[in-house]
Amino acid sequence: MPSSTKIDTPEASHTQKDYSTIKKDPYPTPLKPSPRIKLKIINQFFPPDYAATGQLIEELAHNLKNCGYVEVFTSQPSYAFDRDDSPRIESYASLLVRRSQSARFWPQRIRGKAVAGAIFFVRTALHLLRHADRRGLVLLTTAPPFLPVLGYLLSRVCKIRYVCLLYDLYPDIAIELDVIKQQHWIAKLWDRLNCLTWQRASAIIVLSESMKARILAKQPGIDDKIAVIPSWVDPEQIVPRPKQDNWFAQEHGLVEPFTVLYSGNMGRCHDMDTLFDAIVRLRDTPIRFVFIGSGEKRKYFQQCVEDMGLNNCLFLPYQSRENLPFSLTACDVSIVSISAGMEGLVAPSKLYSALASGRPIVSICPENSYLNDVFDQANCGITVRNGDGQGLADYLLKLSESPRLTQELGQSGREYCRKNYTSEKIAQDYLNLFQSLES
Repeated sequence: MPSSTKIDTPEASHTQKDYSTIKKDPYPTPLKPSPRIKLKIINQFFPPDYAATGQLIEELAHNLKNCGYVEVFTSQPSYAFDRDDSPRIESYASLLVRRSQSARFWPQRIRGKAVAGAIFFVRTALHLLRHADRRGLVLLTTAPPFLPVLGYLLSRVCKIRYVCLLYDLYPDIAIELDVIKQQHWIAKLWDRLNCLTWQRASAIIVLSESMKARILAKQPGIDDKIAVIPSWVDPEQIVPRPKQDNWFAQEHGLVEPFTVLYSGNMGRCHDMDTLFDAIVRLRDTPIRFVFIGSGEKRKYFQQCVEDMGLNNCLFLPYQSRENLPFSLTACDVSIVSISAGMEGLVAPSKLYSALASGRPIVSICPENSYLNDVFDQANCGITVRNGDGQGLADYLLKLSESPRLTQELGQSGREYCRKNYTSEKIAQDYLNLFQSLES
């Protein structure tokens, strides 16, 4: 869009009384503001919800808002938050956040999440039909997983231009988890709609080269549309701090013991079995394991710990954004995991906050995972193969006995993070892409 084109702003198109909340901008950004963009971001989750995708979208939206007009359409908190009374509309200068009502049927079960996603899909369709704008771009994420298909359908009706941001790749994940069979008509239809969606999209954003390869295997000839842009973290928010000066570590008795942290979703895409094997092998050592978060595997995992009589584990709920700088640094090493068969289908966003925390990281992942290259370049720890509980246990024991190595690996990982994964750098990559689509 030429820089002289008029950009609608909330102040121009609404009166102040339309807004439930008008807030002070918490994210000043140095991004170059020209040429201007007009962007609508659609994602089911958004703070105060704890979902990682929502927190990433919040930071991205705030980083981009000074470069044009940005609107977020989302739902009331429903992922891991027990309230649904967030403001229906919030305004920050050139950023507007709209929240639709959420559905809270069986929120911790697959069917409940599917129903909530379907309802959000319908509400998003109605919203975009009412506010269709050919001048702007619509960024559609995979929260819910089938949301990008809406871009294809509406582009046929009202000619909207859309970009797909693929956090996960469905129906491949559902097939890998044996939720549906590859030959099932739903899987075939979904695959077909995906290909149509990707062909018609203005651009496709993926988180890793392996995810790009998966897409091109399904739909050759769209290389020029696919941009690999990883997730990010604010290394000025998550900073290393000694455990003895960390109130979170003090409150939960984590200052003295060597502490291994798993923070985030414990879902079906995450390998908890290898980690459990290591925990059992280290049961008679002073190493302590802390799990922060929720997910489908948490209850079963916690029950296994209790059945085995293991007293080296602590389970805590999701932490608020304000607590993250303390919870993520209340440890000596962090764990990141991907289940076997999930390479190219998911990309763990917890990696980046773990890097920023200045702690070593151990990744449980397949042999062909892109994480292997990241760890080689960052020199932040090691990757172990799925099922190698002995290798994981041995390395954790080695770190617990090597304070200097632990410190060096943590510092190296943080430095690599500051060079490659800051929110400003990644937001600039997004901005460059969106501006290229306006030229």
